[in-house]
Amino acid sequence: MTETNPPAPRHRATTDLAWVAAVTVLVFALTAGFEFFEAYSRFMQRLERWQGDELVFALAALALGMAWYAMRRWREARESLALHLRSEERVGELLAHNRELAQRLIGVQESERRALARELHDELGQSCTAIRVEAALIERGAARDTREVQAAAARIGAVAEALYQQVRQMLRRLRPADLDALGLVAALQSLCEAWEASSGVACVLHHDGSFDGTGDAVDIAVYRVAQEALSNVMRHARATSVRVTLAREADAGLLLAVRDDGVGMDVAAERHGLGLLGATERAAALGGTLAIESGAGAGVRLALHLPHRR
Repeated sequence: MTETNPPAPRHRATTDLAWVAAVTVLVFALTAGFEFFEAYSRFMQRLERWQGDELVFALAALALGMAWYAMRRWREARESLALHLRSEERVGELLAHNRELAQRLIGVQESERRALARELHDELGQSCTAIRVEAALIERGAARDTREVQAAAARIGAVAEALYQQVRQMLRRLRPADLDALGLVAALQSLCEAWEASSGVACVLHHDGSFDGTGDAVDIAVYRVAQEALSNVMRHARATSVRVTLAREADAGLLLAVRDDGVGMDVAAERHGLGLLGATERAAALGGTLAIESGAGAGVRLALHLPHRR
């Protein structure tokens, strides 16, 4: 059994146009042969008092109007189809973007788990082993020399303090404790001070008033975006100073701006890092936007805009 392919659109259009021309010629031949117009004129003469002979102009206007109406609907259908195709394309891009984000998040989670496991094994394991050794030394030397016992106890205290600091650092990576204990402004101030101490670059925080009651989702988003911005400054900017601004906008929304005086960046270039991608997703999840402004040698300004949430 053979399959026949449907005719191409251009071939169908040519065939349809040929049919229109053939029907037109056929109608002309029939009306000319039967003198249709003369018969029509005699018939309309009897309808003169009802102005029936003017009906042809009304019908012509109706035909033109219907042609105009059909053209309008055709254009609307074409625009609707184009919009639908663009929407499908946009949905496809968003799905691809979400898949890429999900894959990167999974990779970051696994990387973070490996780092935590390594630190737990290397740092905490060694500290616990050192405490056990010192405890055994105390147990063996308790009856012989008090000074050895005191020295071992001091070493245990130092190891325990280092162990405590390591646990605090791990917890801070998982959840910024300063947000719960101090609030958003104080947590950002602590972040700036810690970042300045580690990077050697001046970091100044400016804020206008209190930001209590913004909600945990907003607080963690602002903190993480500021953290990512400062991390990018340290890695790429070669800046000498950073200014972090936290302010209320005219519509009662919230603005976080991080500006450095570094070498700048190409905003139009495609970025493959997960940090700014995650920051953009955090902003979008709260109905806000993340904007990046930069110029060659003019530094970078990252601005997080979050709307007012009732």
